[in-house]
Amino acid sequence: MGSFDFITVFFLVAAVVIFLQLRNVLGRRTGNEKPPFDPYSRRESAETLPKPDGSKVVTLPRRDGAEAEEGAYAEVDALVTAGNPLNQSLRRVVDADPSFNPKEFINGAKLAYEMVVVAFADGDRKTLKNLLSRDVYEGFDAAISERESKGEVVKSNFVGIEKADILSAEVKDHEVNITIRIVSQLISATYDKAGSLIDGDAESVAEVNDVWTFARDIRSRDPNWKLIATESEG
Repeated sequence: MGSFDFITVFFLVAAVVIFLQLRNVLGRRTGNEKPPFDPYSRRESAETLPKPDGSKVVTLPRRDGAEAEEGAYAEVDALVTAGNPLNQSLRRVVDADPSFNPKEFINGAKLAYEMVVVAFADGDRKTLKNLLSRDVYEGFDAAISERESKGEVVKSNFVGIEKADILSAEVKDHEVNITIRIVSQLISATYDKAGSLIDGDAESVAEVNDVWTFARDIRSRDPNWKLIATESEG
């Protein structure tokens, strides 16, 4: 028992000595230590400027007037002549949503247009629901339901889009609305439940002129636009 107590005391004394030595070597503050890493603290910007009172203020990167015109507005100016009312409207959209690119929007709108037209003809409600606002979806759904109740079938072939132009753009509170005219070519024919043609032509290509309005909440992380209004021109 005495031997056990001696060994125990020996190791305790040794541990205390080692601890004191480590503290002298590692625990001494020099004034140059880095603060403990906090994964939840706000990170300082690489550009931190002193304020008059000696404190610091974090500055975010920003464009000056010339850089904004050449950078953020470049795609707008390439699409619509500077000084045009539409150009000014699109610039306001860029101000509200710096990620907005009008050319990319037109390409996306053309793709959405084709998807909606094909989905409507096929009665594909799932696809429509993801692309349309609630009000527009309810209108499309009602038309599909009426068609189904009559036993009518639509057979269509989307040929392509001839032209797509932005007509107007507007920022309302936190929502951006953009109206676009799309001229497309479509082969479409509607048959009754007996198989007789009641509308359209299964052989000829028809030109379709539509004016659609898309919207997006710029506060949302969802980059997708919703179709909120449709109008047919002739």
